[in-house]
Amino acid sequence: MKNLMLAILVSACAVGTAAGQGAPVPGTCESKAVANDGKPLTGAARISFMNKCKRDTCIAKAVGSDGKPLSGAAKASFMTKCLREQA
Repeated sequence: MKNLMLAILVSACAVGTAAGQGAPVPGTCESKAVANDGKPLTGAARISFMNKCKRDTCIAKAVGSDGKPLSGAAKASFMTKCLREQA
């Protein structure tokens, strides 16, 4: 009985994961890159939007262990690493 329940659970997770691979994740820069008329951004507008969105996301995460915003070399290092990971 346990094996059957485990098999059902695993297959349900696999189906859910496979179904969501084609669409962008809500709340990501990809899903937000939409013009006012509802159409996806293209070309230079999309590139500019994506760069700004990624930079803003990294700035929000640039906080030290004490809860204060990073500054100077620590912030520059963090931003470089964060932007590289988001690419």
